[in-house]
Amino acid sequence: MLLPFFYTLRALKVPVGTSEWLALMQGLCHNLADSSLDHFYYLARAILVKSEALFDAYDQAFLICFKKREGEFNIKKEIEEWLARQVDPALRPKIPEIDPLTLEELQRQFHERLKEQMEEHHGGNRWIGTGGTSPFGHSGAHPSGIRIGGPGGGRMAVKVAEERRFYNYRHDRVLDTRQFKVALKRLRKLDHEGMPLELNLDKTIKQTCKNAGDIDLVFDPPQKNQTELILLMDVGGTMDPYAELVESLFSAAHASSHFKDFRHYYFHNCVYSKVYSDMYRREAVLTAELFRKFRNSYRVILVGDACMHPYELFFPGGAIDYWETEPHSGLEWLQMIRTHFSSIAWLNPEPERFWDHPTISAIKKIVSMYPLTVEGLANAVDHLRRA
Repeated sequence: MLLPFFYTLRALKVPVGTSEWLALMQGLCHNLADSSLDHFYYLARAILVKSEALFDAYDQAFLICFKKREGEFNIKKEIEEWLARQVDPALRPKIPEIDPLTLEELQRQFHERLKEQMEEHHGGNRWIGTGGTSPFGHSGAHPSGIRIGGPGGGRMAVKVAEERRFYNYRHDRVLDTRQFKVALKRLRKLDHEGMPLELNLDKTIKQTCKNAGDIDLVFDPPQKNQTELILLMDVGGTMDPYAELVESLFSAAHASSHFKDFRHYYFHNCVYSKVYSDMYRREAVLTAELFRKFRNSYRVILVGDACMHPYELFFPGGAIDYWETEPHSGLEWLQMIRTHFSSIAWLNPEPERFWDHPTISAIKKIVSMYPLTVEGLANAVDHLRRA
């Protein structure tokens, strides 16, 4: 039961290594899970999962391996079978034996423990007789204590995993407005600009020490963000399913007030000789005008699925608006954009398993492409900062 859990975690991209797995086995040998599936859920998560972003994948693996198998879960039996395969018998720790009890005997002991309870019960979270005079209380260690609940008010680990409370922490889920704002803030490039009006505390302390305690106030010009951003968004056609997501991205970027300059334009399928200042593609702006108006220090983010008919990307005149005469192919325009703007990235909402499409593969060779997820956006921002 445990070994499939290991491989399921790895299949769901939870980076569980041999050292973590052996640490879990050692914890089970010391009975840290207390032969309880509820305790095992938290113990394994604490040892195997390195980031809260992976909690949801852990819950999915837990459900796959243990849902509807709660009654079969027996850590002691698993450990005994594992120990039986060890070469050196001297390495086998002794596990205390517990006499099995019938249902009638368990019920009898249950009522006896209740009668022995002489003080406040404190909720009975773990063992019968919690906090009372019985040696089978919450802090008692008698092996035959009767469990009547578990952590979290008695909710079973499988139920906790089913809730998937950590879904919002995943790195691979799509973005929302707040996350896009947070990621864009990482593009900040702060430079001192203007009159020296802000007190620099570190320099003041350093200069005061040099003056043997004679205070010398040091002022610097205020820091202003010098980042300039152009956002190019694909609209219409195959991008319709992602319209709400693109709208959120635009809203976040437009609401971000920390850019020195922010411009946004729209295109359809690929950037050709024109881009548009409105999503209905009525107000056209020449792409060559972007080259003339914006210097190469501008960072450029293109958002689109990059999926189209090959003719639209590889051949002159391939724009879907047939009344437009295009002397250059879409691929050539992307190369010109890449040549002028040195800091450029493409965010693709399509799942990566579909990126073997001919047009997506071709665009990836010109513009660095990242999935439109939390992790993908973070990587794209890092790429833009390096460039």
